Amino acid sequence: MNALHTETLASLRRRLASREVSAEESVRACLDRMAATEPRIHAMLTVDEAGALEAARALDREGPDPSRPLWGVPVTVKDALVTRGIPTTAGSRILEGHVPFYDATAVQRLREAGAIILGKNNMDEFAMGSGTENSAYGPTRNPWDTERIPGGSSGGSAASVAACQCFASLGSDTGGSIRQPASMCGCVGLKPTYGRVSRYGLIAYGSSLDQVGPLTRTVEDCAMVLQAIAGHDSRDDTSDPRPADDYMAALTARTDLRGLRIGMPREFFGKGLSPEVETACLRAVDACRTLGAEIVPVSLPHTDAAIATYYIIAMAEASSNLARFDGVRYGRRASGCEKLEDLYIRSRSEGFGEEVQRRILLGTYVLSSGYYDAYYRKAAQVRRIIREEYLAALEQCDVLCAPASPVTAWKLGEHSQSPLQTYLMDIYTLALNLAGLPGLSLPVGRGAESGMPVGMQFFGRAFAEADLLSVGAVLEQALPPVGLAAL
Repeated sequence: MNALHTETLASLRRRLASREVSAEESVRACLDRMAATEPRIHAMLTVDEAGALEAARALDREGPDPSRPLWGVPVTVKDALVTRGIPTTAGSRILEGHVPFYDATAVQRLREAGAIILGKNNMDEFAMGSGTENSAYGPTRNPWDTERIPGGSSGGSAASVAACQCFASLGSDTGGSIRQPASMCGCVGLKPTYGRVSRYGLIAYGSSLDQVGPLTRTVEDCAMVLQAIAGHDSRDDTSDPRPADDYMAALTARTDLRGLRIGMPREFFGKGLSPEVETACLRAVDACRTLGAEIVPVSLPHTDAAIATYYIIAMAEASSNLARFDGVRYGRRASGCEKLEDLYIRSRSEGFGEEVQRRILLGTYVLSSGYYDAYYRKAAQVRRIIREEYLAALEQCDVLCAPASPVTAWKLGEHSQSPLQTYLMDIYTLALNLAGLPGLSLPVGRGAESGMPVGMQFFGRAFAEADLLSVGAVLEQALPPVGLAAL
């Protein structure tokens, strides 16, 4: 029998249901794993050991409940999602010590499904970054190679799953922040359709782009978590009212890929893609073809414009969203200020990191009088074109496939002096957020040169998460397993 912490979520759930293991045993296995690995990877900002053990003992007293699909399963949560009674900082000094009095809807639904919250994951400050190097509390390291980044901004969540500290984690995806770290840490990561999972209680970066989603070790585990958190929420005005699909049933909908048309956007398989990522992804495409899929070449002509479009819109929304952190209502407040203006300036200057300040300044600039039409309005127009291109491509095929990142995980500090270089690393993920469509990243191999995990993502039509999970489940079984990080 495998060590308990290395089990999949689905396997653990079966053992919990049969009382082979208790909820407390599963929590202790994860806490022990955290104690052994945290000094090397720093995936956690807060570990709620007492709260998790108390919740586990309460569940054990009640006994397994088949109506609660995540009964007794220990999970972690990105620190951008508020958690009742557990500090929530969004990776920033400006929220240091902030303890919310309520749960985000996604967290609440995890608890209702029987999951046990172990603690909060490290992240790039306010989700602004691609490597979890911008956290005010220090970087997270990749469990596969602790000299490398785990991806970002949900790097702490991905690293926690890859290091077997938990059985699943919740992240948020604004421009690839679930799919890219999932790729770099050898996990499965899903960005749902905009509106499929409630954003209530998610500390906003870009409100029209952010989505909450799961990171897990298998596609089946991903479906189980999505089943628990998806659905309408009246507290979120952007939440879609249509009922969620049966994602677990989707896992057995296919035994092969016959009749499936998979689109390959030529813009994602050209210049800028590293040879080792290309090799692994093309091998996965060949596996799809062997499984019966028809591979269809498609084009997304405005892919190159997506980076500029995304960063204009995201930074503009960040400038607006982060205006609330003023040192008055909550969060860090500078001391010794005699004037209100000085309080604002000092509180924000001391509380926000360099990257956050950069994005606030750029966002304020593109929204300012005389520049709004030239930048923000134009970006909004291009965003509409990008969405229409994705919808047109999906009329020619059932799903699209693409690498999740042009490279495998890079060395810590390698791009720290070049913010633009890290922005360019998001080229394969951020257009999907502009389009508001779902994307699933799953590991398809390891780089021949780096030995690091490589992920490939599948894009689908709006609210077609079940289709993506169905395809992912078939391909996952056909490909050699990437394995677990030897941490």
